[in-house]
Amino acid sequence: MIRRPTDTWRAHVADFAAPYPEPFVAAAERVLTSFEAEVRRFGAPSDDEVLAAIRRVVEGLNAVDGTHDHDFDTVEREELCEFIDDVLTEAGIDLDVLAARRGIKRFELTDEWRDW
Repeated sequence: MIRRPTDTWRAHVADFAAPYPEPFVAAAERVLTSFEAEVRRFGAPSDDEVLAAIRRVVEGLNAVDGTHDHDFDTVEREELCEFIDDVLTEAGIDLDVLAARRGIKRFELTDEWRDW
């Protein structure tokens, strides 16, 4: 099972009293959980379906960023992008091929919609 970034953030709060407000973590977790559920429902998705799921998770995270006195930092952004990649890869989606068909690099799949 893929570990959500929010699990790591909660562990940091418990272990190091890091500044992760629980409402912020909970809001991010709702977005990630919804994304995971959507991807699990995929059969053989089209590129458009995969990109729509990416867009929804990114825009959901855009809405969370900056709330509860917390913005995603560099490490968190990397964790979120890695999570999105891992969920899609585990579902059997070849992100290198998808990105190539769009004329972009794999790490750019979220860039069109990402504000964080």
